[in-house]
Amino acid sequence: MERRQYRFFGRVQGVGFRYRAYYTASRLGLTGWVQNEPDGSVLLEAQGKPEDLERLVNDLRTTSRWIMIEDFTSRARPLDPEERSFRVRDGYDF
Repeated sequence: MERRQYRFFGRVQGVGFRYRAYYTASRLGLTGWVQNEPDGSVLLEAQGKPEDLERLVNDLRTTSRWIMIEDFTSRARPLDPEERSFRVRDGYDF
């Protein structure tokens, strides 16, 4: 198990990105969250098997003609043993 934080840049707000992330992460059995950021990026934290985290990112990059990821960053985060699901955060939750 590992946890990663991703920040996606490009056409990622107003195109269903957060709900695509929710659907895909839930299907893969990942936990975490996704939220829009004030700068137009989308922040996502997910935890699970490394290969499933890779599948999540690949799916987000290739399955929608509306989403256009121009760049993204990734960094390791500590595991959250209490987290049980993946959720969409509304607005700019901090």
